[in-house]
Amino acid sequence: MWWICLCGLLVAVIIILLIKITLMKKSAREIREMLAQKLSSDTNTLIDITSGDRDMRKLAESLNIQLRQLRQERHRFQQGDTELKEAVTNISHDLRTPLTAIFGYLDLLRRQPQSETMQQYLSMISNRAEVMKQLTDELFRYSVIVSVQETSMERLCLNTLLEESLASYYGAIQQRHITPEITMPEVRIERNLDKTAIMRVFGNILSNALKYSDGDLQICLTEDGKMTFSNHAKGLDTIVVGRLFDRFYTVESARNATGLGLSIAKLLTERMGGSIQASYQDEVLCLTIQFPGS
Repeated sequence: MWWICLCGLLVAVIIILLIKITLMKKSAREIREMLAQKLSSDTNTLIDITSGDRDMRKLAESLNIQLRQLRQERHRFQQGDTELKEAVTNISHDLRTPLTAIFGYLDLLRRQPQSETMQQYLSMISNRAEVMKQLTDELFRYSVIVSVQETSMERLCLNTLLEESLASYYGAIQQRHITPEITMPEVRIERNLDKTAIMRVFGNILSNALKYSDGDLQICLTEDGKMTFSNHAKGLDTIVVGRLFDRFYTVESARNATGLGLSIAKLLTERMGGSIQASYQDEVLCLTIQFPGS
């Protein structure tokens, strides 16, 4: 009869182990779900499980310690990021006063008798001062755009917006002796967008195209809302094109670039729920924007 008792004991042990495993799996599932919830939301609550198992509760306690440290680092980062944005805004604003004075003195110097060497020096100084002014303005705009998260969405026609953007750049396009090839559908392509933001996106992309174009520009809007801006641009490569959206990254040939234009375009496009990509093939640079239909 001893083997019957042994079998009964084994069955009891197996049942206890199964219950233990089931409870541990439940606790693990609770920890996983609550950890994902805490990481995805900015909350001060911690992981709390129903299990009384000592090891599982120790695991939850260890994760709570890591969560507290992560929140402290996140708050420190957010505070530092806010202070940096404010500093950039203040610095770019403060630089405008001395830059205005520099341009004023340069204008006075141009009215004075000048040697050929002095004219060259003045031209170089004016060029560098203009680049600094452009960078200062872009820094100010970038800090404002990053700080302001709200968008004022409304139903807008992409056809009309593209036409308005092209009209505003007509003078610059003519100056580069570029005749753009524009393809648009007859039907109205409408999307929910922030007008100020989308006009800045188009403006920055057109400005970029004028910097890198070898003399051509093709713009295409399709019925599914995809917009492409393409132009020949010798001297680029896929690595350079892959970094065009990085902040402060400039192609060496674009000496008047600040490296913020396409970064701002990407930020605003994604903020409105769209996507923007760059590709380079057969010496043609192509920027593609698309906003989901609704």
